[in-house]
Amino acid sequence: MTVLQRSTHTLTALLALVTLTVGLAPAAEGTDTAMQALYQPFQELLTRHLEEKDLAEDGLSSAFDYEAALAAGDTRTLLDEQKRLLANFDPAALTTRDEAVAFWLNAYNFFMVAYILENPRRGKLVGSVRDYGNLFNPYRVFGRDLFDIGGQKYSLDEMEKGILLGADFAVRGWKDARVHFAVNCASVGCPPLREGVYLPSTLDAVLTENTRRALNTPRHLHLDGNTLYLTSLFDWYESDYVDEEGSVRDFIKTYADDHVKAKLDRHQRIRYIDYDWDLNTPANFPEFSQE
Repeated sequence: MTVLQRSTHTLTALLALVTLTVGLAPAAEGTDTAMQALYQPFQELLTRHLEEKDLAEDGLSSAFDYEAALAAGDTRTLLDEQKRLLANFDPAALTTRDEAVAFWLNAYNFFMVAYILENPRRGKLVGSVRDYGNLFNPYRVFGRDLFDIGGQKYSLDEMEKGILLGADFAVRGWKDARVHFAVNCASVGCPPLREGVYLPSTLDAVLTENTRRALNTPRHLHLDGNTLYLTSLFDWYESDYVDEEGSVRDFIKTYADDHVKAKLDRHQRIRYIDYDWDLNTPANFPEFSQE
C-alpha cells in the first residue's frame, strides 16, 4: 500500500508515515514529502496538462489544457482521490506558516481547476469563470461554500481572503501579499498557475519568483509612454500591499527587477489593466496559440 493510499487526517500523521517509509529526515524534507503525498493527484494533473512558457525579460505565463484533461481517462479518478484526501485532512495540523500557506494555496488552485473540469455549461467547457455567475453577481463561484476540507465546506474566497489574507494569519505574522501572485482564478488575467504544487521548504523562494516574474510580464505591468499600467490586483487589494510595504510602489520595488524599477521612475500616471477573465486555456494566450 502506498503513502498516498494510507494518507490520514493530519499532516503530522502523514509525516510519521513518511518517516517510517524513508527513515528519519530533516524536518523541511519531511514536511515537503508529506505535502507532496497529500497533493499527489493534483500534481499529476499539473504535470500532464499545465504548460509554463518563458517570456521576454523573464516574464512567465502558463495555460492549463482543460480539454485534454477532460479527454483523459483517469482525470475523474485523480479529482476524486484529491478531494478524498482533502476531505480527510485536518487543517489544524498545520502548525507552521510555511505548511499552512503552502497547503491553502494548493487547495485553492486545485479546487478552482476541479470545479471547471466538473461543471461544464450545456455540455461544454466554460469560456470564463464568470459563466458560473449571473448579471448581478458574475463572480458567484468564488463565494460558494462548495469545497470539503476536513469535513467543513469552504469557498474559494474564504481560502484566499478569509484564511491566507485573513485576520488570524495576520495576527500570527503569516499574512503575505505575495499570495495574490500565487492563487490562480483560472483566468488569463491571473498570475500563472505553476507546474509544481507549493512546498513548505521552497515557499518563500517561489512566492518571490512568482511576484518578480509577474512584474516582468506585460499582462501584469507595462509602461506605455508616460503611463504605467498595472494589474488590477494592485487596485483591488491595495490595502494588502500597503500593510506589507507601505505602498504599492514600495511593494513593486521590493520584488521587481531593475528594469521594472526604472519604469516606476519614468511614469507620470498609473492606469489599471482591464482584467482578462477568459479561461486560462492555451487557445486564449497568443504565446501558446501561435505555437
